[in-house]
Amino acid sequence: MSSQLEDIPTVKMKITGKVQGVGFRYFVMRQAQKLSIKGWVSNNSNGNVEALAQGEKEGLDHFIVKVKQGPTFSSVEDVSLNWRNKAEQYSGFEII
Repeated sequence: MSSQLEDIPTVKMKITGKVQGVGFRYFVMRQAQKLSIKGWVSNNSNGNVEALAQGEKEGLDHFIVKVKQGPTFSSVEDVSLNWRNKAEQYSGFEII
């Protein structure tokens, strides 16, 4: 019997700062696509952005660096990381 959860490096991120209304989610999606990262990014009602990313550890490390930089008009204050070893496997990266 196969499990729904795959053993793949996955990180859930909470990004705080000036990260809404500045093209942040589109920036995150473009970076994910460049690095073959799968998952999603979403605005929260409290002004934060959440993202879930999965892929090769090296690609995820580069992705996290880019997320911390953010696009030109953003101002990232903090990125909290919650690493998981097992997670539902995603086939692409989307804005939700």
